[in-house]
Amino acid sequence: MLIETATWEDKSSQAYRDYSNANSTVMELYHKNHVRQTVNHVIHMKDHYSQLKNGKMSVWRVLELLDTMIDESDPDTEMSQMMHALQSAEAARKDNQPRWMILTALIHDLGKYLSFLGEPQWTVVGDTFPVGCAYSDKIVYSEFFKFNPDYLHPVYSTQYGLYEPHCGLDKVLMSYGHDEYLYQVCKNYLPKEALYLIRFHSFYSCHKDKSYGWLMNEEDHAMMEWMNIFNQYDLYSKTENKPNAEALLPYYIDLVSEYFPVEIDW
Repeated sequence: MLIETATWEDKSSQAYRDYSNANSTVMELYHKNHVRQTVNHVIHMKDHYSQLKNGKMSVWRVLELLDTMIDESDPDTEMSQMMHALQSAEAARKDNQPRWMILTALIHDLGKYLSFLGEPQWTVVGDTFPVGCAYSDKIVYSEFFKFNPDYLHPVYSTQYGLYEPHCGLDKVLMSYGHDEYLYQVCKNYLPKEALYLIRFHSFYSCHKDKSYGWLMNEEDHAMMEWMNIFNQYDLYSKTENKPNAEALLPYYIDLVSEYFPVEIDW
């Protein structure tokens, strides 16, 4: 059973993703992100990290590592990534979502392991967006793009840029971060719906503000129905009430083992 209206919100949806009062750390991260996420950067990062040559680890080990990380792009919470993962998963679980959706809510941010590989947060966290075409003014802090080397590029600055209309998001170069990295890590293990949510869950200018519809194909539009459901658990489950990780551990160990081997390539 799919429930599209969450009953566990502590505040209205309008109170989330409010960047008007974000601290200087958030703004500085987005400034670096928007200036440095170029076509060349994205191609380099995809080529490098899609090889998955950073050793084998369990999903749980990466979750434990992320318990020490605070996402500098997030204006909504200063909780660790482990706490956010459990809050998201528990919200989906309470709504009786499919097990793959609960798992996706638990692991969707594990690509932030990039930070432990030495990558700065500006190429790990934050909203994602297409590169190689004109930037939407719906992107958070879009005014910073004027300092990006691609901003005045004769091709990349046009609406369609490198792309054909309705080519599909899987054909688009997205700014590089934890979404794309985790997609590459998980693509042999999860159903296509879960992989789509992982790969595009930070593309808020599209699934929240309806920009870039000209890039989307029929499959993208169908998948956005799942994205709208998932967003409830990713965004609106953020409260300052910490889940009891120890009590929840047996359920989530079983859930992870249903989809993943003991260790996977990172």
